[in-house]
Amino acid sequence: MKKFGGFYKFIIFFLLIAFVVSCSFFLFLHFMEFSAEELKTAAPLTFGNVLFITLIFWILDTLRRKFYTDRPVRRIIHGLEKITNGDFQTRIEPFPTISGMAEEYNEIIAYINQMAQELSGVETLRTDFVSNVSHEMKTPLAVMRNYAALLQSEDITDEERKEYAAAIDDSAARLSSLVVNILKLNKLENQQIYPEMKDYSLSEQLCECLLEFESEWERKNINIETDIDEDIRIHADAELLSLVWHNLISNALKFTEDGGTVTLTLHEEQNRAIVSVKDTGCGMDSSTGKHIFEKFYQGDTSHAAKGNGLGLALVKRIIDILNAEISVESEIGKGSTFTVILPEGAEQHE
Repeated sequence: MKKFGGFYKFIIFFLLIAFVVSCSFFLFLHFMEFSAEELKTAAPLTFGNVLFITLIFWILDTLRRKFYTDRPVRRIIHGLEKITNGDFQTRIEPFPTISGMAEEYNEIIAYINQMAQELSGVETLRTDFVSNVSHEMKTPLAVMRNYAALLQSEDITDEERKEYAAAIDDSAARLSSLVVNILKLNKLENQQIYPEMKDYSLSEQLCECLLEFESEWERKNINIETDIDEDIRIHADAELLSLVWHNLISNALKFTEDGGTVTLTLHEEQNRAIVSVKDTGCGMDSSTGKHIFEKFYQGDTSHAAKGNGLGLALVKRIIDILNAEISVESEIGKGSTFTVILPEGAEQHE
């Protein structure tokens, strides 16, 4: 059908021009008198002129389509074929804006290039994600296999047996935590978890979350300081925010050395709740601070065995979903302070 397209267009042009010329002649002849002989002589000449005009218009339309339609479409299709085949580095070259027609194609090309750039970033994240998950799973599995092999030995003492079993249990817990966090993060990123907003006491929630880590701070002899305004109520998703406080407090305790201090504060300012978790741990430099909310990123590798680099990614996603804000201030050797600002709606009840 495509090879007959030019012929069909020529016929359409011919019929259109013949119709226009015929109408013009009828109007013209209506006011003029010509003999039959003159009309017979003029008819072939008129028909030839119609054919000639049709040919001119057809050639002009073919050239117009070739340069202003077919060529841009072919370039766009060629680029899309590469992107479809997985080459997300492909970028389609825009056309010079000689006429207004090129602007429309360039707008389409700009969106396609933006899509390719986004797909390239997603592919990189996917590759890194698979690589990191594989690495994070291999470590606890290797530990479990090694200690399981040691448990099969008949020469170990009961104390060693308990030690190896505890190591297997710790690795299993870490693996379980990794899987749970991956599932939660996947649901959050795919908007499969929707906030269930309700009014509740943020002051009570923070105290309850902190008390859940009592055994941890007592084990490390960490000094806990609190400055929590009483009965500050907010309208938010309590379950999602509970994940935020657990991760921030857990990180503060994890990175604080024995005998250090962790401070938890809550204040209400301009109808907004401001929560701060401060520690006297190792701190981090500015380059690390830029990446801490990325999946699997762990700035301090000495503590990598205690986490999987997903906690703060979960925190950031929840903060975004709830239209809140989070920031971090840190200094190497002096500790870090994470500050969460919840949107308007906080009220303090006396």
